[in-house]
Amino acid sequence: MYHPKDIIEVLADNVKKTMSPFAVPKALVNGWWKGLDLPRDGDALLVTGLMYQFVPFIETATRQLERYEDTKWTAYLGYARYMPKFLSGLGLAMLTPGREKRKAANHLRDIVTVLRASGTKFGYRPDLDEYSGILLYDMGDQENFVRHARRVADKLERAGVRRIITTDPHTTYALKVLYPKYVGTTFEVRAYFEAVDLHAPGQGEEVTLHDPCFYGRYLELSDVPRRALANLGYTCADVRESGAFTSCCGGPAESISPKLASQIGAGRAERLAGTGRQIVAMCPICLNNLEKSGANVVDLSAILARGV
Repeated sequence: MYHPKDIIEVLADNVKKTMSPFAVPKALVNGWWKGLDLPRDGDALLVTGLMYQFVPFIETATRQLERYEDTKWTAYLGYARYMPKFLSGLGLAMLTPGREKRKAANHLRDIVTVLRASGTKFGYRPDLDEYSGILLYDMGDQENFVRHARRVADKLERAGVRRIITTDPHTTYALKVLYPKYVGTTFEVRAYFEAVDLHAPGQGEEVTLHDPCFYGRYLELSDVPRRALANLGYTCADVRESGAFTSCCGGPAESISPKLASQIGAGRAERLAGTGRQIVAMCPICLNNLEKSGANVVDLSAILARGV
């Protein structure tokens, strides 16, 4: 296990200097929107918070952390904050497979597909789409979280943004709950599946939906994706730990202890697989961690896009 203080200091320093916890240049992270001819303006702004885009880089970094966890090199992690950001970020980008970046981009493209099919009027501006800072908050670094959140909120406010559609639970919770509380800035925030209105005859397929902690416990949105699936003919075979009682996928522990994260993820994957049904995730972190645990899991956006 790594010392939490070392992890926090590295991530906070990256966010402070690059607005990214991994210091990867934004141009190398956020290109999923190219070729989609997305309007800049609409009734709401689509904000990804770069979470889906970050997952391939998180996976690359986690593999390196796992390699050196509980070795003599563990104590030297804190020195990573002294490395030039451009070099460390570029190195991480070069180590991350292109196929994984394209896979992450496809989830966001599916979200655009279902929003367009639902008649939702939204715009997208890459220059306004920034990381929310949620990991700093999760790890207890409130001071640096607030500092970063204020930068992001000010940027959105100056652009006149009032209504936001999000694509993941971490960004949704940050913008909807934490920004008003700690920064004093309030936006009208909806998760993308709250804006989905698709109806199609289905084949009665049954799936098992994994509720991420933020959607299930804190935002109490578990019923919404289930209704969206029901409108397309799907039913849900839930495990006991669902909705407000959902269980963690293990992802949040990756930066401190990849081994612990794997153990938690394996346990969650086993319980979900007990239904014998296709597992559906609606969080990029959960999706990645359950996949690593061998689960038969797909993203909610892919399931919804099939109904278009």
